Amino acid sequence: MARLMGIVNVTPDSFSDGGEFLDAEIAIAHGRELAAEGADVLDVGGESTRPGAEAVDAEAELARVGPVIEALAGADGPGVPVSIDTSKRAVAEAALDAGATIVNDVTALRADPELAGLCADRGCDVALMHMLGDPRTMQEDPTYDDVVDDVMAFLAQRMQVAIAEGIDEERIWIDPGIGFGKTAEHNLELIRRLGEFREVGRPILFGSSRKSFIGKLTGAEVDQRLGGTIASNVIAYANGAEMLRVHDVGPMRQALTVAEAILDPERAAAIGDR
Repeated sequence: MARLMGIVNVTPDSFSDGGEFLDAEIAIAHGRELAAEGADVLDVGGESTRPGAEAVDAEAELARVGPVIEALAGADGPGVPVSIDTSKRAVAEAALDAGATIVNDVTALRADPELAGLCADRGCDVALMHMLGDPRTMQEDPTYDDVVDDVMAFLAQRMQVAIAEGIDEERIWIDPGIGFGKTAEHNLELIRRLGEFREVGRPILFGSSRKSFIGKLTGAEVDQRLGGTIASNVIAYANGAEMLRVHDVGPMRQALTVAEAILDPERAAAIGDR
């Protein structure tokens, strides 16, 4: 069964829900709600990585995410693992100290050379994502020889770097980075051929929730892209994704339950006629 990673953006400028959960108490309540809807992991981030987003220093990022992680990962939290979406050692260290168990780095350990060593020392899970350039430049004419082959090669290389730094291979996730330095056509090709990423040998984290390629295909504004999000995630699951990073956990959980029953006859038989 695919797992769901619920998105908790504690930012003023994320592309989808920027500012909506910037207040810590609202973000904490949102995280609890996502867990109640079926999130298996809560991914907390304090720096937007939308195209053109401005960088945030570690102090500001920590001020945003610290109280949220302490509440969600603490003894009175909802009882699901918490991930910190960051590329900075200082932020990751504070988050791990507060109870987070996963570091989700959109730069695949390239932005901060000390982050890999921290993850190795702490024995946490690490998600390595492909991004062409950085959020400021990634959508400036992204070009590949073959987007699937190129992204796979990048992730395989970054995985070897992580292992060389002492990170346990069994704790690594790979993420093709839908929307991060890709055209709509690139994104569709990655989803279509996602099964090829199994060759890298690590579980696949996938995130297409509300992204711009859905809007380009359908004309839907960012807050009206649930249908496209569900379609792309169900196909990604069918093609091998094991963790789906989404904003709308409840509808996605329902869609996955049905998809799993269709794709897995044994599961369908266990459900019966109820």
